Amino acid sequence: MENQELINFGNRIKYFRKQLNISQEKLAHKCDFDRTYISQLERGKRNPSYLNLLKLADGLNISISDLVEKI
Repeated sequence: MENQELINFGNRIKYFRKQLNISQEKLAHKCDFDRTYISQLERGKRNPSYLNLLKLADGLNISISDLVEKI
């Protein structure tokens, strides 16, 4: 069963990544993640920890509140 909130969150990650015009691989490198983790997040397959949310927001040059807004 898919979780719509995680899918929506993944879409937010993808949106901001595309705004920066960077690949999943480059974002993963900026966040010290594996590229497959970014892919899983964007598809709503993973539920990130708070510390990973911090890394994601930093890698995307946004705040956590921007990342989760409107979900």
